[in-house]
Amino acid sequence: MIARLSGTVLEKHPNRVVVDVGGVGYDVLVPLSTFYGLGEPGAGVSLRVHTHVREDIIALYGFASTLEQDLFERLISISGIGPKLALSVLSGIDPAELVRAIRSQDVARLTRIPGVGKKTAERIGLELKDRMPHAAPSAAGPESPRPGEDMRSDLLSALTNLGYKGQVAERAVDTAIKTSPDASFEQLLRDILRGMTRA
Repeated sequence: MIARLSGTVLEKHPNRVVVDVGGVGYDVLVPLSTFYGLGEPGAGVSLRVHTHVREDIIALYGFASTLEQDLFERLISISGIGPKLALSVLSGIDPAELVRAIRSQDVARLTRIPGVGKKTAERIGLELKDRMPHAAPSAAGPESPRPGEDMRSDLLSALTNLGYKGQVAERAVDTAIKTSPDASFEQLLRDILRGMTRA
């Protein structure tokens, strides 16, 4: 079983990375949360690895942090949730926010993750509520709403109505709020749309 890979980024794609370790290239599937932290090809990389073995395939799933791997392995322990869906979940929400959503059984937040329906969200909350790792930072307490969460929800709703969805919309909103935390809804939306138009 491969538990860790340290080497050089050979190829980099949103859902996978090829890591060169001593001349051997390992094809590793990764969530977007890990992908965004990877360097460009040629850069050094160290990933925690979950080796998934089936009758017809051996797949490597890589994670930048212990928390990401822990969440992935807890998700695939649920009946009906395989590695592909677990990776999609981690790609659709920040790991620390996922911990908060599961602890509070926030079905509405979980169903905003692409590929997660209401029944799956309810099952995740029910089965994992009391099994969440303690590694996630939560200064305000896991069930306390974060400052700006209402603004974030409103902005995401506006972007969804305009046709922007998923991780792209969430990252744009989070970046805008972080950059201008005291800005009005209209200003933030204008800045986000201006940035997306340039992209």
